[in-house]
Amino acid sequence: MQQAQYQLIIVGGGPAGLTAGLYAARDRLKVLLVEKGATGGQVLATDWVDNYPGFIEGLSGFDLMDKMAAHADRFGLAKKSATIASLDLAGEIKSITLENGEVLTATTVILCTGARPRKLDIPGEYEFTGRGVSFCATCDGPFYRNQNIAVVGGGNTAIQDGLHLTKFAQKVTIIHRRGELRASKILQEKAFANPKIDFIWNTEVLEVRGDKHGVDGLLLRDHHGDEALLKVTGLFVLIGITPNNELLLANSLQTDKGGFVITDEEMATSIPGVFAAGDIRSKRSRQIINAAGEGAVAELSVEHYLGNKAPDNSHNRSE
Repeated sequence: MQQAQYQLIIVGGGPAGLTAGLYAARDRLKVLLVEKGATGGQVLATDWVDNYPGFIEGLSGFDLMDKMAAHADRFGLAKKSATIASLDLAGEIKSITLENGEVLTATTVILCTGARPRKLDIPGEYEFTGRGVSFCATCDGPFYRNQNIAVVGGGNTAIQDGLHLTKFAQKVTIIHRRGELRASKILQEKAFANPKIDFIWNTEVLEVRGDKHGVDGLLLRDHHGDEALLKVTGLFVLIGITPNNELLLANSLQTDKGGFVITDEEMATSIPGVFAAGDIRSKRSRQIINAAGEGAVAELSVEHYLGNKAPDNSHNRSE
């Protein structure tokens, strides 16, 4: 039978991938992490991380990922910067074909391809991301104490996070393009009863405005074509997330209706030898610390899988 080049290949270099890589390299597995962009994933675009344990004063997303990468490097994690063209996860030997035609093989794979927030694609959204535009209420809500902010969206996430933001903001204005919410009735009742929440119906955001200090307003347009300026210092775009699953569609992985990979509690997918961690997983909470923890669990599951496949069942793991 063909011999795999690696015991483990990790696809994606965000917090889940880096943590899995750190564990695997420390445990002396023959492992390779493949990342098409800069190591760190979308956390690199996070202006400030204030809730990662151990960093009391907080730090930038870039600095946190830099430290995670350096930690993995300390144990000699092999990394490859390349774009993957296709994955074949079906057999006992998994193959990964790169855009340049190179084929990599491994006995196990951990998928850490992540997800991306859906965006409005309007002027100012990109320019002010991290300086007044956010896609994560849990991450950034505490930065908006006693300020007037806005939320775009009408689903469960938007309303639930809008309620969460009232713990910090002076006022939360929820802007929805329809005349009624899609959120569950109980969340709607809570939002309508909260004195800190206002609603603007049948309206879309045309532009995010601001200056060097950050966001100072939103240009709105209602369904009649009338435009108005809403003065806020923050905008939370909460219209859903999209899994980075394009590479996975050709494989028979079990996913939920949103396209996120379903795993068990040990991060095992529906394909033997394939595991998933981080935002690509079907789950409720998506935080940096979740992703890191899942990366560790996935790697430990890989060790167990490899140990069970070994002829003498004696694969050892360093502590």
